[in-house]
Amino acid sequence: MNEKNNVTPTVPPRAPRPTQKPVRNGAAAKPQSADALKAQLNAAQKRNAQASSAPKKVVPQMSAVQKSKVSSAVSNTASKELQSRIAAAQSRAKPAQSAAVKNEIKNRQAVSKPVSQTTVKPVTQPVAKPAVNNQKATANVQKPMSAQREPQSKPVPQKQPVPKPTQSAASQTPPVRRPVRPEPERITSPQMQRRRETVGAHVYEEKERVRRNVKKKSGPLKIVVRVLSFLLTFVIIIAATVFVSLKMICGDTSPAAKELLVTTLLETGQMKDIASWFLSAEEIQQIVDGNKMSAFENDIDSSLISIDKTPEANENGAEQKDIEVVEISGRTFFGTLLIIKDPSRVELASTYPWKEEGVPLDKLVNDAGAVAGINGGLYNSTNNSGGKPYGVVVCKGEIQFNEPQQYPGLVLIGFTEDNILEIIPIGDYSKKDIENLVRDKKIRDAVTFQEEASDKNNHFVQLVINGEARDMNGMGSGLNPRTAIGQRSDGSVLMLVTDGRGKAGHLGASASDLINIMVEYGAVNAANLDGGSSSCMYYNGEYLMTSVTFYYSNSSWKLPLGFVVK
Repeated sequence: MNEKNNVTPTVPPRAPRPTQKPVRNGAAAKPQSADALKAQLNAAQKRNAQASSAPKKVVPQMSAVQKSKVSSAVSNTASKELQSRIAAAQSRAKPAQSAAVKNEIKNRQAVSKPVSQTTVKPVTQPVAKPAVNNQKATANVQKPMSAQREPQSKPVPQKQPVPKPTQSAASQTPPVRRPVRPEPERITSPQMQRRRETVGAHVYEEKERVRRNVKKKSGPLKIVVRVLSFLLTFVIIIAATVFVSLKMICGDTSPAAKELLVTTLLETGQMKDIASWFLSAEEIQQIVDGNKMSAFENDIDSSLISIDKTPEANENGAEQKDIEVVEISGRTFFGTLLIIKDPSRVELASTYPWKEEGVPLDKLVNDAGAVAGINGGLYNSTNNSGGKPYGVVVCKGEIQFNEPQQYPGLVLIGFTEDNILEIIPIGDYSKKDIENLVRDKKIRDAVTFQEEASDKNNHFVQLVINGEARDMNGMGSGLNPRTAIGQRSDGSVLMLVTDGRGKAGHLGASASDLINIMVEYGAVNAANLDGGSSSCMYYNGEYLMTSVTFYYSNSSWKLPLGFVVK
């Protein structure tokens, strides 16, 4: 080490072996003679001849598998050595980069980075470190004699930097990859593949993940929408089928079917206007007149009713029950008839004072402390509210509702204090006249129903008066559920309810059917109380006849009043 110049020399490249000995202590080297040189040449040739004549070692040939293993081991060793050199160079020289440059590099790497491959970090150009005073590193280096004597005469060799691997070398040596869990193979369309290549793999995968999450969340909603669409389509098909069928029936193909359809629709509460969709008012009135019932001119003769309070005996001598249940099957209906021996047990139950909504028949019967009951009388059935009656209502001798002119053709149906069934037309009565009628006739319990035959309504009340059945043209009415009441000569009360409107496959009973049943069971006087979806019968804790409406098929509509049996 030359302390005077304070320069740390590096190890110079190895010079060829000198043919002459170096000069020591300033003495000049002696030149060799020709004989000496010739002797050296002969010795060298002899050594070469001996080396060429020596037996050569036989190297066994390797198989193809061994060659591939050796080549892969060599390539792996070279790859590891190259990567270690790159890592060492990066750790020695890391040039300062701005934040913007780093972000730009990261963005470019992210865009060009495949999903299943590991990106090789960029290698920066190493910067050669300047020579520094490192005594420990050069302490064991032996300088040549010429470098000690003349340090200024020879250039000091610089340390060569680690060469940066070229693109070809990096491409030839595969990067080290960490084991990646294999993803399930996805079948993608050409359009999805083009989108994947355009926007980048990571962006595409993120969008696909969001889309799948949205699809999972919207799954139940799609099911609901599909079910509703199916139901809507089904309803539309049914409505179209019904419309076409009604159009065909209202044609001239079958006059009997057209008359039956029109008279049935005019007796309903909510479907009266359907007939006017296909027929004019004149055509409807002509059909009604063709099935019109004759009017009674005589009043009820109470002398025809003789109430016997002694219990009747059957053929075996046993006493008959106070209430008898009779099932009746017709061609287009099924009905139930209650025969109450004691007419004094029949009363009117109501929800007075009137409210917005009525109550089912079972509650009406139970609240009155009765065992049986049927519906009866006009009331507000819009939206099944059932809270308010129409016409006239008398309960236990008290007039609870008095509007005799509310509807045309009203008829009073009820019992007097003598337990006689009265059927009195009150179409031209005033409120004062009703008060006088109730006082004079001693009306105990009564309701009203409508008698009208027009292009708007087709209702009837009187069935049998003083033992005489009512005359009629045609069927006299359409087919519908019915509720009727009658009285025999011994005072026994008949309560009849029939089904219809498709329940159990039945269309309903006509006015002619009601008259025939009442006459068959000995009615002296009988009247129609109501019909349609309101018709129902309750007895001994259960419904014998329920409403024909589907959602009230196990009970009844809401009612403001009804006849009950105590």
